[in-house]
Amino acid sequence: MTLWGGRFEGGMSDITRDFTGDTSDRRLLLVDIVGSIAHVNMLSETGIIEPEEAETLIAGLESIRDDAGSFEFVETDEDVHTAVERRLGEMVGDVAGKLHTGRSRNDQVALDLRLYLREAAQARALQLRGWVESLVTLAEGTADVVIPTYTHLQQAQVTSLGAHFLAYAWMAVRDLGRFSDCAARLNESPLGAGASAGSTLPISREQTSQALGMLGPMPNTLDAVGSRDFVAEYVFCCAQTMVHLSRLAEELVIWASHEFGWLQLGDEVSTGSSALPQKRNPDIAELVRGRTAGVIGDTAAVLSLQKALPLAYNRDLQEDKRLVFHADDTVSDAVEALQALLTGSGFTIPQPSAGTAALPLAERLVARGVPFREAHQVVGQLVRRLEDGGRTLDEATIDDLMAVDDRFGATDLEVFEVSAPVINDQISALRARLSENVP
Repeated sequence: MTLWGGRFEGGMSDITRDFTGDTSDRRLLLVDIVGSIAHVNMLSETGIIEPEEAETLIAGLESIRDDAGSFEFVETDEDVHTAVERRLGEMVGDVAGKLHTGRSRNDQVALDLRLYLREAAQARALQLRGWVESLVTLAEGTADVVIPTYTHLQQAQVTSLGAHFLAYAWMAVRDLGRFSDCAARLNESPLGAGASAGSTLPISREQTSQALGMLGPMPNTLDAVGSRDFVAEYVFCCAQTMVHLSRLAEELVIWASHEFGWLQLGDEVSTGSSALPQKRNPDIAELVRGRTAGVIGDTAAVLSLQKALPLAYNRDLQEDKRLVFHADDTVSDAVEALQALLTGSGFTIPQPSAGTAALPLAERLVARGVPFREAHQVVGQLVRRLEDGGRTLDEATIDDLMAVDDRFGATDLEVFEVSAPVINDQISALRARLSENVP
């Protein structure tokens, strides 16, 4: 079944049907029914169809909705909209032909996508809230574990493992906020825009928009059916989230290596090697890192899809669903898997290198009025002097310090007594952010 064909004498070839058909939109079944029910109610209340006809249509749509889990698509269903109308016709007869009154698949699919992504954005925000909570809990348990920070993959300063996890928690809070912001922009209704310029029938776009809990109808009908910036924005939200997850995944891969030995993978969250009996592999982290590439690709694809399209609707836009669904599914799976990896593993962190005390030592001189550039030079000389003698910075004595600058004092050796920074304020701030309402 197609929703067109009156001006055609012959049937569509198998090649054309197979190439132009879309099965990826079948997950839009429920939101398509939601939009259709709102549309039918409006058609009835504006007198475009009879109340009895509306009751029949709505009863049929509700029946399809209630049995959605067992809904059977057939090969000739061109898309989800066709499938719904075909099944409705089987149930209620010819009156099903009035379902499409005053609308086009162009505004219908634009609405379905907005409704679907509005729900998806809420789900991702809720999932990311749980991700932040797990990172905060992990940070609390590792707040006193001292680790080195790295710049250029060289040990730089010291912090705590808890602070390191909180860095990713803050990233996730921003990701959560992006999905929440995106949800607000999704919440406009294109329904009633028709194929491109609305309908001559006395439809009420305001009524359907209100019934769907949306902010209002989109003012411009060409924009309503021809724009997919909301899809691009959603896919970008997915891509940025994946990039943050990928950065953590990369670190977990490094930490799980023999050379680092920071991360001890649990049996339930690691895999083995078919050839190497000793191996325990961080496959979850590697796949999160690898699948990030696909979501970045989705972002580039959905932007490129729009770049040269004349207004209003073009069939090119059919490809947006496959891209956004893939991106959304990937994020959902990656958050869940990486969360399991972290909770199913342990950490053993060696002491940071002595060089991480260099900046605190220089700042002891700065606190006494020495210009930082000069203090930097003095400590650099001390490091070289110790290295020449085969010693590390934490082996320095007060005599070594005084030999390079007599402004040092005996208390300056305290910088070698490493302790983790206090992160309670960050934890409190994150919990406060999580208490805020998000979609």
